[in-house]
Amino acid sequence: MCCGGIFDVPKLKSELDALEHQQTHPDFWNDTDRARKVVDRVNVIKRQIDPLGTLEARVSSFVDDLAVAAELGDLDSMREMEANFASLEKDIGSFELELLLSGPFDGGSAFLVIHAGVGGTEACDWADMLLRMYQRYCEQQGWKVDIIDHMPGDEVGTKSVTLEVRGQNAYGFLKCERGVHRLVRISPFNAQAKRQTSFASVDVTPDSDEEIDIVIRDEDLKVDTYRSGGKGGQNVNKVETAVRITHIPSGVIVACQIERSQPKNRAKALQMLKAKLYQIEEDKRAAELNKQYGEKSDIGWGSQIRSYVFQPYQMVKDLRTGEKTSSIQAVMDGDLHPFIEAKLRGKTAGEGDIDDDDA
Repeated sequence: MCCGGIFDVPKLKSELDALEHQQTHPDFWNDTDRARKVVDRVNVIKRQIDPLGTLEARVSSFVDDLAVAAELGDLDSMREMEANFASLEKDIGSFELELLLSGPFDGGSAFLVIHAGVGGTEACDWADMLLRMYQRYCEQQGWKVDIIDHMPGDEVGTKSVTLEVRGQNAYGFLKCERGVHRLVRISPFNAQAKRQTSFASVDVTPDSDEEIDIVIRDEDLKVDTYRSGGKGGQNVNKVETAVRITHIPSGVIVACQIERSQPKNRAKALQMLKAKLYQIEEDKRAAELNKQYGEKSDIGWGSQIRSYVFQPYQMVKDLRTGEKTSSIQAVMDGDLHPFIEAKLRGKTAGEGDIDDDDA
């Protein structure tokens, strides 16, 4: 198996040897911040190299076993080899997909924010459905999810919610979900059973406070405190531990209410603010590059990325890649991998591949 075109294995092994040698130095832990970064980098390299070695050994073993089975002409053995090949092919595909996560924060955790769009009850219900969908997806990936801020709808559902998702490659995969998500269905809140269109936006930023080099001045901040409540809140209706921070120059607002103390909620909110401001700068750079190369950007709040049509037919379709499925319940239960994989692999929708609901 050759992965030389994806990453330089000898170079990574050389870097790993150098970093592990640093860890043996008696003064290594004197600078804890630097030491932690070295340890994190060692873990990242090992997560790349170790699976590669395992897969290469499996491929070699498979080739040998296949030769023996073919020589014996044993049908049962050949069927077993077919199953082994399918398993090996799936694992190689998963490993290859992880190698596409080349961004500086792709291997780490993430903040995911859902905002209901215009539409009152309908939009709040749709945001709540997306919240459940992403919770299910994260659980399937083995990631830990905490609701760190939640604003319920006036009647049902969710106006806005912020999730902290902790786990390997959480940001790398979830960043593919940034954008506007559209729902088309027969409204359960409409007595005339009319078809309704609802929108909700999803934003994803890296959860890596130590690595994000963003300077925030105190005079640029407006800090409000309030009583925690709703999903994720602690000390409900007792003390004002929750914190909401407004970054005045940009207008960005972040909030946190999951921690037990106001200082901890403030620190978490500042961490989210740094991540969001970093993302804004990255979006500006990406937009400028796309402008220079004549490419249409699919990054940002204003871009509709996916339609979920419940009626009159069932279809979930990604408007960037053309990836679609009629298994809408599976998607709402967290089966997002085909859409995320298509985006990471650079698949693009064809010129005639328009939104089915607009056809």
